[in-house]
Amino acid sequence: MDPPHRTNGSSSRPAARVRARAASRSKLAGRLDEALATVLSGNAAAPLTVSVAELLSEPVPTADVITAALDKPETGLLGQWRVRETFVRSGLHDQLLNSLVNPDTALRVAAARLCGALRMTEAVQWIGDLLRDGSPEVRDAAVRSLGRLGGGRAVDVLVGAADQLPLYRLAPALAAAASDVQIEGLMRKPPSERAAVATVMACGLRRDILRVPPLLGIAHDRRWPRQVRIASCHALTMIGDPASTGGLRGLADREPDPAVKAAAERAHRRLIRSVGRGWK
Repeated sequence: MDPPHRTNGSSSRPAARVRARAASRSKLAGRLDEALATVLSGNAAAPLTVSVAELLSEPVPTADVITAALDKPETGLLGQWRVRETFVRSGLHDQLLNSLVNPDTALRVAAARLCGALRMTEAVQWIGDLLRDGSPEVRDAAVRSLGRLGGGRAVDVLVGAADQLPLYRLAPALAAAASDVQIEGLMRKPPSERAAVATVMACGLRRDILRVPPLLGIAHDRRWPRQVRIASCHALTMIGDPASTGGLRGLADREPDPAVKAAAERAHRRLIRSVGRGWK
């Protein structure tokens, strides 16, 4: 998570002013936290005591509060629905959607972050449009938001834009957004080479041991593009399952492609180092 502000090391601002601003931020997050707690307790008619301008001015702490509230096991689908209806009734829902197309770059970034935290699935297409935004900050916020939103539509948007997104953003978003069934489908029939690379890397980021056999199969199968096979080796290293060492060793010994062979050798060495002590 990016910090709420940056500093160049200067202490030119009065300490009292800095403390006052920090206190103001904490106060807003506290108000929102209290309001959401009231809603989640069953009081669906409780009003939200924050404005859209306040939310957009402090998207990081407010999004964190929303995420923490919705991620609680006891919240469930009913709790998520209550929060959504409260935002709809207050008008904040539509105001956040409209902010996704605001001319101000900072407001588009903030709106994308908040829509993702609120899991506003109806915003998927709007946020998908931001993947083509001229601002790198907006594009980055859109990718992260789609990962947070999850679901079939968000995955489709991410995969459809795979060729335009950096892998270091696409793979984590896909790992967060996709269900096991969706990952399995993308591994069987990816729409593009880049989508295939992102999918196997997502398996590694999820530490999904159930994907070890298909990842080994991809790494060994010369019908797959080289970069997908190399990415599979990397993913196996991230998962760290000792059962994959034999397959990686065999690939390193017999693979004619020097790039894939080198990737398998590196993966095997790292896996041995990371889990070798556990076998003794």
